[in-house]
Amino acid sequence: MGWDEAGSQHLGLWVLMMLGVLLPEACQAHPIPDSSPLLQFGGQVRQRFLYTDDAQETEVHLEIKADGTVVGTARRSPESLLELKALKPGVIQILGVKTSRFLCQGPDGTLYGSLRFEPAACSFRELLLEDGYNIYHSETLGLPLRLPPHNSPYRDSAPRAPARFLPLPGLLPAPPEPPGILAPEPPDVGSSDPLSMVGPSQGRSPSYAS
Repeated sequence: MGWDEAGSQHLGLWVLMMLGVLLPEACQAHPIPDSSPLLQFGGQVRQRFLYTDDAQETEVHLEIKADGTVVGTARRSPESLLELKALKPGVIQILGVKTSRFLCQGPDGTLYGSLRFEPAACSFRELLLEDGYNIYHSETLGLPLRLPPHNSPYRDSAPRAPARFLPLPGLLPAPPEPPGILAPEPPDVGSSDPLSMVGPSQGRSPSYAS
């Protein structure tokens, strides 16, 4: 056996050994970062009005006022425009867009607006219903999110079922359109200045008086 043939055999054995080491490693399944379909909800932001008509004898939108009180308002307003942001799948935070206050819930169920996000008080679990309405519970306390009755900022002591909220698209009523701009008058072709390049005269010469 010549040196060339022996060298070729050793090279072939070396290649087979390397394939035996690398192939099992290459065939192992490695997870793709952020490949879970649930992660697409992380950081998702929606601007909505939360409308409810639950057995409160009123139809109102949840509103966070500048002083931190939470009430219901019959009409959509800048204070009732809310930002719903996903913290993790099924859990959101609710922020008043105008007042920059987070919707939070105290241990007794009282709703209030806080300038600082408190995870234990301001995180809500969102349950989507088949009819398009949603139900919200405090993630930490498990208490249902309900508006206080009769626009009172205080909690009703009677136990009540969770309120259903309908998230409406965050579009405020369009402001009135400004008055239309009048179209320019057609040029006076019989005038010495049909395009009004000179402008109105500041005075009238007595020579042109009739």
